[in-house]
Amino acid sequence: MKDKITSFIKNTYLKIKNRLSEISLLLYIKTNILFISFVLINLINSWLLRIVTMGNLFSFKAIISDLAFILFVGSFAYLLKPKSQIKVLMPLTIVMTAACIINAVYYENYASFASFSLLSTASFLGEMDGAVVTNLIHFKDIILIFPPIALLIIHIILKKKKYYHEVKKIERGKKRFINTAILTALMIFMTISLMQSSDYSRLKKQWNREYLVQRFGIYVYQLNDAIKSTESKFSSMFGYDKASKLVREFYEEKNKNDNSNLKDNEYTNVFEGKNVIVIHAESMMTQDMSLSFNEKELTPNLNRLAKEGLFFSNYYPQVSVGTSSDTEFTFNTSLLPSATGTVFVNYWKRTYEAMPNIFKQKGYYTASMHANNASFWNRNVMHETLGYDKFYARDSFDYSNEDDIIGMGLSDSAFFSQAVDKIKKIDEKHNNYYLTLITLSNHTPWDDEDKYGDYTVDYKYTETDENGNAVEKTLPYMEGTELGRYFKSVHYADYAIGEFINKMDGEGLLDNTVIVIYGDHDAKIAKKEYRYFYNYDFETGEKYDKDDERYTEVDYYNYELNRKVPFIIWTKDSKGNKKLNKEVSTVMGMYDAMPTLANMFNFDYKYGLGHDIFNLDNNIVVFPNGNWITNDVYYNTQKEEYLSLKDSVVNEEEIEKNKGYANKLLEVSDSIIVYDLEAEVKNEKK
Repeated sequence: MKDKITSFIKNTYLKIKNRLSEISLLLYIKTNILFISFVLINLINSWLLRIVTMGNLFSFKAIISDLAFILFVGSFAYLLKPKSQIKVLMPLTIVMTAACIINAVYYENYASFASFSLLSTASFLGEMDGAVVTNLIHFKDIILIFPPIALLIIHIILKKKKYYHEVKKIERGKKRFINTAILTALMIFMTISLMQSSDYSRLKKQWNREYLVQRFGIYVYQLNDAIKSTESKFSSMFGYDKASKLVREFYEEKNKNDNSNLKDNEYTNVFEGKNVIVIHAESMMTQDMSLSFNEKELTPNLNRLAKEGLFFSNYYPQVSVGTSSDTEFTFNTSLLPSATGTVFVNYWKRTYEAMPNIFKQKGYYTASMHANNASFWNRNVMHETLGYDKFYARDSFDYSNEDDIIGMGLSDSAFFSQAVDKIKKIDEKHNNYYLTLITLSNHTPWDDEDKYGDYTVDYKYTETDENGNAVEKTLPYMEGTELGRYFKSVHYADYAIGEFINKMDGEGLLDNTVIVIYGDHDAKIAKKEYRYFYNYDFETGEKYDKDDERYTEVDYYNYELNRKVPFIIWTKDSKGNKKLNKEVSTVMGMYDAMPTLANMFNFDYKYGLGHDIFNLDNNIVVFPNGNWITNDVYYNTQKEEYLSLKDSVVNEEEIEKNKGYANKLLEVSDSIIVYDLEAEVKNEKK
């Protein structure tokens, strides 16, 4: 009997307690509709961002981290009266929505998340054609704009129902602020407990943005990036001795154990005394050189130059948020892009052992040519820093013929034609010169199809009709797709390069000149476009289904491995020369160009991260996000996994060694840039 009474009392107590909890929870929800809406709306938006970018449906760590951030910033609204809380919550929602949209657009086009420091380059968008800017935005990005609209609607409804007047009677703002702060602290504690020490190291270094967004959420990532971007303006004032020691010890060790850049080989001084013309080929990819449509090569001129000269077929760009400007920097200095911001915008006031500077010291005249605005990517300033005597920008070219305008500016054909006239005058005045020509027509969005010529990317075939006559038929294939437009643009850009070579030869300007061509980065085209490209059914004109045995998946790894760009070194007499006419398949990065050319043109440098490729059988290419590749392995630092590229056993010890080397390389490169350590070389030479 006693037990029954005890049980009854206990059960009754629990029921009352649970009921009170329900009433308390219900009361909290009823009197916090605006704040709860603010939290849920922005949490959902960050979740949607991860879906439309990385396809990440669920990441518990990111959700907890985003929730903690939203609760923290939103809690300050409780310090105001209920009717005024919208003045805090709406601006916060607008800022967080903008962060989501900007990152969605950026990821769609660059497969990475935006850096806060890019705000300093936002003016560049104003220099783009309107079609270029609008093409960057897709429908799924527009979905992310819903939070401020939804919050405003909820606010208006609550206001009409006199909600704020009723809540004012019972709300204790300071108490709710403290309670929310405590909840935030619990969320932060949970976030910390879920993370590994390596996660915080990556957050500090800010290299792998995709990894950070998956672990810390978009809002914490963006806040951290803002701090890091601001920090970059002041960090050079502190830590110089530590950075200098790190770099000094790195190069002492490198020179002791790796003297690949100090060895002579069959290419040593092979081009000494020759002129150099570097063609920076916008968005040109190595894959393009293997493609044909209707038995017509996509890049016949690049193919010819590759067959006649030195062709490096496993050459990878190493770009970060600075895209083309990162490539210019890495190609010319053998350093990696900066961890925060871009070197061209954030670290232009430095001393660099760049090839233009080095060739100038050898008595060369140095110049760059690009038919875009001089201020784009801060080139008007940075090109002087790199050592160019003159920058021939937009105002140096004739834009009077409307037919010569393609995409963002002067067509490559007109640009190269006018460039030859300038090179002819330079040749008359100077014995030697180092010139860089930056192309423009192959820049996204590739909308000027009517100006690319008559090259088609459809599929033509012949059928016999009922009368026995051969009839040519067509299936659309790549026509009307983004990738198809890109291919047409590539064919035009290749045509313009062929025209340039022919005109240079006609003017007698190739006899003592080395032509160097590199693609600056891949086209940044979405995987879905390649899935269509590889899975087109030429019998039906439809796409293979995933269940079809002929279906080819485009996953993370084959997409990354496909980012290769062409690197060609060609001279007029290289054809048939066994030394200068061959394919080099050793994996190679943009930072290996300078050491390789240094040996060929006989110049020295103190800093540089790459290698003379002719002294290596295997090489490691480190990417700014911490990933790396060798001839044998592609390592994904985000997932901490690798893909074996050969049918051989992977040495785990080698994996760990390369992981450490990659991290050290990134740290050393950033130290050199941030602390202006190359200025020491300049002072030593005085």
